[in-house]
Amino acid sequence: MKIGLLSLGCPKNLVDGEVMLGLAEAAGHEITHDAEGADVLVVNTCAFIDSAKQESIDAILEMAQHKKDGGCRKLIVTGCMAERYRDELRREIPEIDAVLGTGEIPDIVKAIGADSDRLPPRAPSGAAVAPLTFHRQNLEPTQPVSPARPTYIYDAETPRRLATPGHYAYVKIAEGCDYKCAFCIIPTLRGAYRSRPADSIVREAQALAARGVRELLLISQDTTFYGIDRHERGALARLLRQLNAVDGLEWIRLPLPLPDDDRRRDAGGDGRVRRRSATTSTCPPARLESGPQTHEAPRHPSRLRHPAGSNPDPRSRRRPSHDLHRRVPRRDRGRRRRALRVRRGSRF
Repeated sequence: MKIGLLSLGCPKNLVDGEVMLGLAEAAGHEITHDAEGADVLVVNTCAFIDSAKQESIDAILEMAQHKKDGGCRKLIVTGCMAERYRDELRREIPEIDAVLGTGEIPDIVKAIGADSDRLPPRAPSGAAVAPLTFHRQNLEPTQPVSPARPTYIYDAETPRRLATPGHYAYVKIAEGCDYKCAFCIIPTLRGAYRSRPADSIVREAQALAARGVRELLLISQDTTFYGIDRHERGALARLLRQLNAVDGLEWIRLPLPLPDDDRRRDAGGDGRVRRRSATTSTCPPARLESGPQTHEAPRHPSRLRHPAGSNPDPRSRRRPSHDLHRRVPRRDRGRRRRALRVRRGSRF
């Protein structure tokens, strides 16, 4: 069958989509970019913020239209929205044939190949939609209050079809999150933080380099936390040195490094990585870059609940002028003074 996939949201979701495409292709299915000619359409959704939910709903409805007007026979919804609202989606969009959460990625082949009579029953199109309820009556003591959180994470042997240009690829080095921020749903959608073994990541990087990939982007919900869940001291530094030795790679990027905390300091030890001196080798080393810091302190810190064992030091919160002092080179003192006058004269 011809399979078409639409992936929304973050690069981590994109990697999940690439894995599903790889599994489908390994099972003998054909991948197509034409939604009108696809036999099965997969929408890999996002549910992090309201605008992402709306975009996912719009995409599902748009793909559902192909079941009426085109040759599409099945519509499968996957990803974070499927993980969070699986029952509501099936009830309110009867065109959906299967819903797979973030921990059910290997089931994509079964969902594609399942016969119609084995799919869960669908409500008729004219049936009334029951209102949503947010509580349970007569809850039995043995009945779980919430479903188990996802635990799946792919490895180097998992088939994967890249959706990015051939010169770069994302590599998910970990999945999930252990933080308990009051405003964030990621731990519920993705499960607890779990790092992939370093040898699995290196083998995947070698395979990608053999396919022509020259730039790796190492991603997870918290890349700098890598290995700490496995009690591995200096794991990220060792991983970067191993990746630097992979022939063919020219760039290694860490897009979203998070600020330091007690657990990272305890686990870092002597394994801290410094740019330009991360390793030495006989071949030109890959260039290591870390992306811009996008996780700034919230406007209302009281909305944050820090996890156990983390004790952020308020003295580490520097004023913008201090950051400016550090970032402007010494030779640009005049420019620094002018910038400081602008910053001090501005009203935020």
